[in-house]
Amino acid sequence: MSKILYALSFILLFTGHAMAQTVIPIYPGAIPRAKPVPTSFKEISSLGADGVLRISKVSIPTLTAYLPAKEKATGTAVIICPGGGYGILAIGHEGYDIAKEFNKLGVAAFVLKYRLPDDEIMSDKGFGPFQDIQQAMYVVRKNAAKWNLKVDKIGVMGFSAGGHLASSMSVHYNDVRIEAKDIDLRPDFSILIYPVISAMEQTHAGSVKNLLGVVTTDTLKIYFSNQRSVTKATPPSFLVHAIDDKTVPVYNSISYGQALIKHNVPAEMHLYQSGGHGFGLNNKTTADRWFNRLENWLRMNKLL
Repeated sequence: MSKILYALSFILLFTGHAMAQTVIPIYPGAIPRAKPVPTSFKEISSLGADGVLRISKVSIPTLTAYLPAKEKATGTAVIICPGGGYGILAIGHEGYDIAKEFNKLGVAAFVLKYRLPDDEIMSDKGFGPFQDIQQAMYVVRKNAAKWNLKVDKIGVMGFSAGGHLASSMSVHYNDVRIEAKDIDLRPDFSILIYPVISAMEQTHAGSVKNLLGVVTTDTLKIYFSNQRSVTKATPPSFLVHAIDDKTVPVYNSISYGQALIKHNVPAEMHLYQSGGHGFGLNNKTTADRWFNRLENWLRMNKLL
């Protein structure tokens, strides 16, 4: 049945622009290294009083495809990872809203609803989300021709813990944990918005606890402190952070930026005086709009 649904989702996606916002299960069959999902484990979606759409208990990871109008399409695509401390997905203002903005620029956007670390449904919860973003890249790049995408212009984006996932993909893309079948998993660029980067120094303790558990190893903490794994092959990166962020310290973006500079990786960073954490598209403390700065950066790097 899962393979039938997978095939139908692709058929729906290609029936026209009106059907562009289509949900695609990223695995055509059984999810590798997943445990049987208990009947009591059901996905929860809720809209909070703060207007934030939150999803938890994800057991079936999907991509929601937002394809731009054909006359505007640039061939560039981005996989978007919402944040939520690896406990929930703030999928509205850090996912769907962002995808719509990219479509205005002619960029195809794919919102990743990744599985959140959970021993109930994963044999190795620390790598469950990482496996999902690799599979998402595999699906998007494999089907680039069908979606009129350029295979060398597919990037990743993440907010907060989603930024940790996107940066993990940016530095550990060669640690392949899926059946990639000759598809290059390296992102061509990364966009990191108030990201968790470190699992050790000035980290977000909740994200690390949810990802690695209360008892973990220094080896895993070092692996997931992504500033330590930047190389000259790390994708060009665009970063945004507020200096007064009390949830995820600005050190996270700065340390990643310093590592990029050290290895001569093209990068741009915007640090705002204020704004706190989790502001999505709109940092209400400034008239500046970081998405406009992102558009400039994409143009400068010939991605638009």
